[in-house]
Amino acid sequence: MFSTPEATRHSGAQAWLQAMLDFEGALATAQAAAGLVPPDAAADIARCCRAELFDAASIAERAAGSATPVIPLVRDLTELVPAEARPHVHRGATSQDVLDTAAMLVCRGVLDGVLADLRGAADECARLAAEHRTTPMIARSLLQQALPTTFGARAATWLTSLDEAAGALQVLHRQRLAVQLGGPAGTLSALGPDGPRVVGLLAAELGLAEPVVPWHTDRTRIAELAGSLGTAAGALGKIALDVTLHAQTEVGELAEGRSGGSSAMPHKQNPVGSVLVTAAAERAPGLVSTLLGAMRQEYERAAGSWQAEWEPLGELLRLVASAAARTRELLAGLRVRPERMSENLGLTRGLVMAESAAGPLVAELGRTAGQDLVTELCRRTVERGSSLRAELLAEPRVREILSAEDIHRATEPADHLGSAAEFADRARTAHAERQDR
Repeated sequence: MFSTPEATRHSGAQAWLQAMLDFEGALATAQAAAGLVPPDAAADIARCCRAELFDAASIAERAAGSATPVIPLVRDLTELVPAEARPHVHRGATSQDVLDTAAMLVCRGVLDGVLADLRGAADECARLAAEHRTTPMIARSLLQQALPTTFGARAATWLTSLDEAAGALQVLHRQRLAVQLGGPAGTLSALGPDGPRVVGLLAAELGLAEPVVPWHTDRTRIAELAGSLGTAAGALGKIALDVTLHAQTEVGELAEGRSGGSSAMPHKQNPVGSVLVTAAAERAPGLVSTLLGAMRQEYERAAGSWQAEWEPLGELLRLVASAAARTRELLAGLRVRPERMSENLGLTRGLVMAESAAGPLVAELGRTAGQDLVTELCRRTVERGSSLRAELLAEPRVREILSAEDIHRATEPADHLGSAAEFADRARTAHAERQDR
């Protein structure tokens, strides 16, 4: 329920194992290109760096003895390669180089799917904003009816938040996923003067960014990933919350295309997609907090904080991947009910138009007198069970200022949508421009 098949494939044990082996193979290849390792030895090492040749469960079990899976992995890889290549396995690297680079490769694999689903969900929001740019509905403030808006404007808000969340993740995907190679103390002393060159060759081999210096205890990359993933989770969770509220029986303005049933109540149509997105989004902040809390890492290599990152990062990636995929699906099948939106817009019998009606009266009578008059008419509307329009038409003080046509115009929700349609158009234009970049 809290991942996707693709995210699980890219972040599971086999994926981490292959990512670590990709580092080892690429390191040998890069060092061969720098003239530090015989080409044949590098080829032998790279050829053996295939996850299916290793026992992941055994490596995991032995990892507890050294607080890292890299030591048993390197031991197994060394035994697997031909004897003449063994001295060149893992040359100059340290365990953290392997795992940090593997984390970047795992993130890249999962983020590809996350970004695709965020863009797909944004496309659905753009479609909804276009289709419902002038569909009137009631806006709600503090869960109470406020003023008329459009469902297109609501979808535009969703659209903009998804675009901005995806944009931040895209920058990280392109620029901040960097290779790690610093050796035991971040100096690459074992590689002599060729260290920086090998870093560049390794980055090119893996398709990752080349850092300025080793980042063993500079965890800003991990923190940026955590923050951007948490932001994306929040944007997705907001959409799920809105859909859940709109899908309430008493509201009924939206419904998921494939609602879920209940084990005890056959009549229920639960918004299960939104429920799962909400559950994922609510778990994300704790994981983000853990990753941010692990940033304080001592000296050149950390004792515990670095190890604390691996599982929260993987879980956060899977949760956001799940939330993005499910949001895309629920938006694609979302059923919009304009008739219920219209019914709910009229639920207060026009009281939500009090601001509009007060405008011309305040201009003529002054703020205090105009506001007091409309407040009195609102009270009458509630007491008599009438409508604000009827009370305005029946009030002599109002009729001295406003004609029947003026009153009808002031109390018609569809005529008081402000810039809602324009905002929907602006969001769609910005979305289209992002796609063209």
